[in-house]
Amino acid sequence: MQKLLRGTLLLVCLLVAGQGPAHAAEARAEAFSRLPDWRGIWISEEAADTGISGFPDTIGQPGAKPRQLMDPAGPWNAEGQRRLGALFAGMAGRKALGWGFPMMMESPAPLQFLITPEETLIINIYQEARHVYTDGRGHPPEEDRWITTWGDSTGSWEGDTLLIDTIWVRDPPRYFQAAPPFSDQAHYVERLRLTAPDRIEWEMTIEDPVTLTAPLQVKSAFVRTPNLDRLVHDAFENDRSELEGGTFTIAPPKE
Repeated sequence: MQKLLRGTLLLVCLLVAGQGPAHAAEARAEAFSRLPDWRGIWISEEAADTGISGFPDTIGQPGAKPRQLMDPAGPWNAEGQRRLGALFAGMAGRKALGWGFPMMMESPAPLQFLITPEETLIINIYQEARHVYTDGRGHPPEEDRWITTWGDSTGSWEGDTLLIDTIWVRDPPRYFQAAPPFSDQAHYVERLRLTAPDRIEWEMTIEDPVTLTAPLQVKSAFVRTPNLDRLVHDAFENDRSELEGGTFTIAPPKE
């Protein structure tokens, strides 16, 4: 009898163990089914007429509209105004290695989103990548604080809205001179939501005790471009992107 019971228990354990991976796969497939479809290449709705270098023809011209993250009318305190003034005084149009965070989210450089239940990866044409962890983890403890160009990002889904919390971003102008002069104490909160089949609305709120008197809020949107199906960019000498009908396309090779 005891042998029979032991054999039965062993059979049950084997059956449960055998079903484990299948149940896990089904649960993950269900998690995927609840995620939005953000496939494709996305460009900034406001800056769709700007080349991937990020410098429009109007840069430096009277009346040119500054990016929201660099707007002198923002809630900068005395230190923020000093830093911003120094940036504008020494700024010269140049092609950069990339944008860094937070500028890559307000740049004309095309973006791509790779969404899984555990992580969302945001990549731009410069191969800059943001890892947004949505598996429930929090930020590392203070003793593991590591300041980087893209910071540490955790996220969560509120229905069809991706909420991102980012801290520990290195002084942005150190990577890209036309970036806002926030300190590494800045705290960034973003919300991204698909509001139409081909449009993602984006909001960001920045708090920085070193440079701001109040939270700085910016809003923009990304539109899906039908003319690019991949992020193709290697060097500026090899730049074959151009605008056609308001969206990016690939120009014929130079003769």
